[in-house]
Amino acid sequence: MRRPLWFAFLLHRVSGLLLALFLPVHFWVLSLAVRDADALESFLSLTERPLVKLAEMGLVFLLAVHIFGGLRLMALELLGWSSGQKTAAAGAVALSLGAATLFLLRAI
Repeated sequence: MRRPLWFAFLLHRVSGLLLALFLPVHFWVLSLAVRDADALESFLSLTERPLVKLAEMGLVFLLAVHIFGGLRLMALELLGWSSGQKTAAAGAVALSLGAATLFLLRAI
């Protein structure tokens, strides 16, 4: 686990898996908007809870990590190996955490 690029690969795979697991829940909530507006309002009232806001931050983090990880992979395929990839991978995680934190701060 001492290899940062292996960690970046693992983080990209895990974030993709967790986002894929989230999609059915997202589609279910969207279906509530079409089928039952009262159920949707009831569900959306849960989003005011601090734990849900923290979970939303985690979701934004996963999405940002997955996007930046995908960009890193595309750069690796198109540009070849460079010595700055470890820095780019760490920067991608930092940008993802920053985006998720900004989302959380705006949601509070």
